[in-house]
Amino acid sequence: MGGEPELGRQRYTFSIVGVQKAGTSTLSSLLDTHVNIARAPRKELRYFDDDSVDWARTDHASYAVPRRRRVHRHLGDASPRYLVWPHALERMHAYDPGMRLIAMFRDPVDRVFSHWVMTRSREGESGPDWPQFISWRPERFPTEIPDELGGPQARRRFRLANGVVRGYYGSQLRRGFEVFGREQWLLMDFTAFLADHEGHLDAATDHLDLPRFTRHPPLKHLMAATEAVTGTAPTGEDLRVLADALAGEVAEYAALSGLPVDHWTTTRLLAGTLDADEQAHRYAVRAGLAPR
Repeated sequence: MGGEPELGRQRYTFSIVGVQKAGTSTLSSLLDTHVNIARAPRKELRYFDDDSVDWARTDHASYAVPRRRRVHRHLGDASPRYLVWPHALERMHAYDPGMRLIAMFRDPVDRVFSHWVMTRSREGESGPDWPQFISWRPERFPTEIPDELGGPQARRRFRLANGVVRGYYGSQLRRGFEVFGREQWLLMDFTAFLADHEGHLDAATDHLDLPRFTRHPPLKHLMAATEAVTGTAPTGEDLRVLADALAGEVAEYAALSGLPVDHWTTTRLLAGTLDADEQAHRYAVRAGLAPR
C-alpha cells in the first residue's frame, strides 16, 4: 500500500535557481501549496553543486522522491547556488534538458549586504568581515573555482568569497540562456514579487503549465529581520565601489531580462540620485553596527 510501489518515483521537474537573499524560500513555500506540486523533502537540495560527484557516471537515482499522490505533476528544487556555481546548470541540463527554471533577482548591492549579514551571523567572527567579503571582484564571471580559492577547502572558500560575484547577473543570465532555452526561464524581480505575489504565482503556474491557484496562499514573512552582527560597518565609498564594479552587469541583466532596474539601489547610486553615505548608514543601523 506504500506510495512508491504503486505510484513510482517523482522526479524533480523545475528549479528555483537564484538568487540568494531574494525571496527564493518564500516563493518555494508558496508554490509547494499548489495541489499539483509535491513538497520537496527540504528546500535546498544543493544537488548539482556537488563537485565530488562523478557526473559522467551518475544515474541521478537519488534525485527523486517516492510519489505520494497521483495528482502531483511537479517537484521543485530551490537551490539559489545553482545560478552562480560553476557547472551546476550544465549538470542540470544533462539530467533533464527540458527543466523549467525560475530566477528571482534583487538589487545586487542590497543583496550582497544582506548576504554578508547572514554569513556573519552564521559564521561569527570566524567568517569574513565586510571589507574582506566585498574584496573579491574578478573582472569576469568565474566558470571554474579559481586557483586562488582552490585547495582542500575550495568549496567553502569559494562560497565565502563569492558575495559580490553573485551579483554578476548579466553574466549569469548569459550563461543560463546558453545552457537552457530562453523559453524555459521565468525571471522575477524581488521588489515586484513582494508588491504582487499573486500575479507572480500566476506567472509561475503558467510557466509550469499548471492551473492557477483558485485561492492564492497569503504572503507571510516577507523578509527575515536583519540580525545584529559584529564587524566593520559599510561606508559610502564601499557602496560607490560596488556600484561601479556592478554597472556593466546590471546593464547586461536589464537588456537580457527586460525587467526594470531603475528602482535598484545600485542604479540610483550610479545615477547620483541616492546618497551613498546615507545608504551605508541605513545598512549599518539595520545590522546593529550604528545607532539610529
